[in-house]
Amino acid sequence: MRQYKNLVKVLILVCIVLSMAGCWDKTELDEKAYVIGMGLDTHEKAGKIKVTYLIANPEVGSQQSGGGTNEPPQEIVTFVANDFISSRNTANTVISKEISYDLLSVIIVSEELARKPDFIRVMYSAAKDREIKRSAELIVTKEKAEKFITNNKPTLEARPHKFFEVKIGRGKETGMIPDTDLNDFFQVAESDSDLFLGIYATTETEEGDEGAASDDDFMAGEIHFGGKEKAAQFAGSAVFKEGMMIGKITGEETRISSLLDNTWELQDFITAFQDPFDGQYRISARLAKPRKNTYQFKQQSGQPVIDIKVPMYIEILSDPSLVNFSKNEEKIVELKKSLTKSMEEHLTQYIKYTQEEFKGDTFHLSIPIRKNFATLKEFREFDWMKSYPDAEINVNVDIRFGEFGRQTKLPSLQELRD
Repeated sequence: MRQYKNLVKVLILVCIVLSMAGCWDKTELDEKAYVIGMGLDTHEKAGKIKVTYLIANPEVGSQQSGGGTNEPPQEIVTFVANDFISSRNTANTVISKEISYDLLSVIIVSEELARKPDFIRVMYSAAKDREIKRSAELIVTKEKAEKFITNNKPTLEARPHKFFEVKIGRGKETGMIPDTDLNDFFQVAESDSDLFLGIYATTETEEGDEGAASDDDFMAGEIHFGGKEKAAQFAGSAVFKEGMMIGKITGEETRISSLLDNTWELQDFITAFQDPFDGQYRISARLAKPRKNTYQFKQQSGQPVIDIKVPMYIEILSDPSLVNFSKNEEKIVELKKSLTKSMEEHLTQYIKYTQEEFKGDTFHLSIPIRKNFATLKEFREFDWMKSYPDAEINVNVDIRFGEFGRQTKLPSLQELRD
């Protein structure tokens, strides 16, 4: 009995010792180089790509360093490799620390590379590496990815991971950039039913009139800013079909696409409409989509016919023509009619544009449509990608007004002159 108890004690001690040996392969935080962003560019040699690492310095801005370190907040390294999995070993010829993708949040790709037919082959390396999260953002840049990373120097946020987190997060909330990630890229490419939208950005500002861009109808790089800020512009989307970039759309078109998309949780945003009571002014308004869209699908003589109802909640923020909506029901009815017509025209024009230019939809219309088919096989035989360009799509916008500005009572022009 005593021998049995001693044996049990020995086994328990052995188990304790073995459990304490689990840190044999541990790596300290200061022994790793954490890649926050990775840039990919073309290379003249076939089968090669140019990789740029944006490596964050974890000590900058931390409480431990007290914020007084003289070290740079980031390090940038560029080299040529076969792919971005084996590139880590290549980078260690310069970087002493172990390269880690654990905190990789953005994959930055030049437009030149994204338009190549072999781009999908390059990106599938991300699906093989366990450290690369599917929630990483895909950013397409007008210039080389290396140049984008080097020229992006925000003054308000020196930490690169925080800059991309805040910049992309706010852009998605306002609808100026698409609410997608790497996982969506692979899903859309493999389903071959819809088009994928990637974030479009640049650090280059186009030459031209500073006031040429109207409202939100612009791409990244088309807005002129003064001051010392040198941060990259994020606006618009790169359009992908079957894993290859085929075009791009503006920030306004991206927002229109989001209004037609039930998979996108768009926050409220501010835009402007033509003032129906005085053509020289524009009315500022806050828009929100309180509920999901509803879809009706049918086929007439083999042609798909789809009716989309888009609910909108609108708060009027300005009254440049001094109509005073709070006391004029007729003006409210006229305003609602004007806004409804304007929004329906913009949505319809965008749908026609995608049918003619891209031959596919950017707002995941296949998801509600496939519910009308008994089996997945039947939906695949219907071939939504080929059917979409010839489909008849009708859009109806249902507007509900909120407040008409904080100060509802406005003086007349005659009172102001007197």
